[in-house]
Amino acid sequence: MSQTLSNADHLLTTRGVSAQLGAFVVAASFDRAGAQAAFALGDGSVRLLAGEAWLTVPAHDGGALTLAADTTPSGFVSGGDDGRLIRIGRDGAVREVASYGMKWVEHAISFAEGKAALLACSVGKHVHIFDGAGAKLKTLTHPSSVTGLVFDAKGKRIAASHYNGASLWFVASKSDSPRLLEWKGSHIGIAISPDGDAVVTAMQENALHGWRLSDGQHMRMSGYPAKTAALAFTRSGKWLATSGAESVVLWPFTGGGPMGKSPTELAGGDETLCTFIAPHPQQEAVAAGFSDGLVVLAEIGSSRILPVAATGRGSVSAMAWSPDGTKLAFGTETGFAAVVDFTKR
Repeated sequence: MSQTLSNADHLLTTRGVSAQLGAFVVAASFDRAGAQAAFALGDGSVRLLAGEAWLTVPAHDGGALTLAADTTPSGFVSGGDDGRLIRIGRDGAVREVASYGMKWVEHAISFAEGKAALLACSVGKHVHIFDGAGAKLKTLTHPSSVTGLVFDAKGKRIAASHYNGASLWFVASKSDSPRLLEWKGSHIGIAISPDGDAVVTAMQENALHGWRLSDGQHMRMSGYPAKTAALAFTRSGKWLATSGAESVVLWPFTGGGPMGKSPTELAGGDETLCTFIAPHPQQEAVAAGFSDGLVVLAEIGSSRILPVAATGRGSVSAMAWSPDGTKLAFGTETGFAAVVDFTKR
C-alpha cells in the first residue's frame, strides 16, 4: 500500500480542519444534520467543530467514555466515568439526562427517524432507554456488564453484547424478555446488519461470532492477530467491515453469509494494524485508520485506495462520517483530531 501514499496529507491539508486537542480521542460523531462534528476526549471534555471554529465543552468530571448524535438535528449525547448521561447543544450548553453516581456510563446511542426518537445508555449490566425528550421508558437487565450497544436500522430492537453472548430486545415490548444469543466467552462489541437478520459480536479472543436470526445459524469468523475494536456493516449489508488485522477485513454477507467464504482484505501490506473503520453511509467504501496514524478511504468494488492523512500523529482511535457521507472526522490516541471535506468542487 505504501506505493499509493505519496503526498498522503494532500486531502488533509487542502480540505481538512485539524487541531491538537491534548488528550486521547475516545469517540467522534457528527450531528444528524451533518453541520457539526464532535470529539469526546479522555480528559472529560467534548470538542465541537463547525466550519473552522472549535468550542471546548467541559462535559464530564473524569474521562468521557462515549459519544453519539442526539435525536434532534443538532447536538450530541455523551457519557462518562462521572456517571452522567448528558446532552450537549450546538452552542455547547450541557443538560443532564440522568446520573448514576459512581457507576460509569460506558455506551450511549440514539435513534431518530420520522416521529420516532430514542436514547439509550449502558451502566454496568443495565441498559436504560429514554424517549426523544429524555424521559425514562425502561431499564433492561443483562447477566453481566454490557460491552456493546446498538439499535437496529428501524429502532424497533436494541442489542447488547456481554459475557457469554448477546441479548436482543424489542424496545416497545411490554414483557421485556430478550432473545438470548449464546456463545461462551467474552464478547466486547456488537453490530446488526441493515436487514436485521444478522447479529455479530467481537470477542476477547481475537475472533468474531455471529447469529443469523432467521434460522439460528451460528457464524464464526477468526484469524485476527488483534482484538476487533470496530465492526460495522456497509450500507447495503453485503459486507461486515472490521479492524483488528493488518488490513481492513470485509466478511461477505450474501449468498448464505460468511461461513465457508474467505474475507476480502483492503488497504493492507505494510504490517501495520488497522485500529478503526467507518463504512461510508452512502457508498460501498470504508474509511480506515491505522496504528501509525495513516487514514485512507478504500473503495470495495475496485480496491482503490485514497489517502486521507499521513502517518505520524498517533494510532487512530475514532472515526465517523457525516450522514450524507461528505465529511469524515477522525481522532488519534495522541489527541490529534480532524474533519476532511469530500464535497465535489
